[in-house]
Amino acid sequence: MDTTHKNATPVIDTHVHLDELEDLEAAIDEAKRIGVVAVIAVGSDQKSNERVVEICRQYHRFVYPALGLHPWELGNLDRDGISKALKFIEQMNQEIVAIGEVGLDYDKRVTRRAGKELQKAVLREILSLAREYQKPVILHSRYAWQDCFQLVKDAGIDAGKAVFHWFTGFTSVLRNIVDAGYFVSATPAAEYHEEHRRAIKEAPLDRLLLETDTPVTYGRETKYQSRPADIIRSLKAVATLKGIDEVTAASQTTENAVKLFGLALLHLD
Repeated sequence: MDTTHKNATPVIDTHVHLDELEDLEAAIDEAKRIGVVAVIAVGSDQKSNERVVEICRQYHRFVYPALGLHPWELGNLDRDGISKALKFIEQMNQEIVAIGEVGLDYDKRVTRRAGKELQKAVLREILSLAREYQKPVILHSRYAWQDCFQLVKDAGIDAGKAVFHWFTGFTSVLRNIVDAGYFVSATPAAEYHEEHRRAIKEAPLDRLLLETDTPVTYGRETKYQSRPADIIRSLKAVATLKGIDEVTAASQTTENAVKLFGLALLHLD
């Protein structure tokens, strides 16, 4: 294996939509070459979840499954569709390392199709499953930071069992998240997005994870479609914002991910 550009310390991409990649094998090979030792593949609806399971079985002990029901997808589903997706997640509880991507999205484009009350009702059901099966949750919380946190807290999700991914919310909510023992994650947007940068600065290192949200498009002047190898951008941004070296940032965020997702069998040395 070519390790010329390999990162000195293993890193984990904790949030990727591998089912949306056309060149999956190339993306995974590239990630391994730069030092990624594990990837958490998230699902967003029934079709996505089924594909995630296939991918994880293909790349066993490198890609780990998290199955979810994204708030963006609720507008496409009737009650039977929602129930089917939740039932599949429940049936796969022994195979998955987390439930996600799930959460709330109060952007008007989303709430026009899936109202806030529907979103909250579905999230309550999902959090009940997470609590029952002791699975961590991966949370989307755009413009809904306080409501999302409150639902997670009210559901009795234990400390260390939730991550609010790509957090850009209020400092007061971030403080509540940290005090409750939950995590937030850093994306490549930490290179330039001020609200996200502020959150990364304010969150303790032992509450931070790294992710790419592949294949999201990032950048201001120059845009690019992300791949798991772009986790190095997240790592460098965290190290810069925290004023620490990349080895320290990689070591702690990898340890955090291993704990959150129960990846204790990984050989990270």
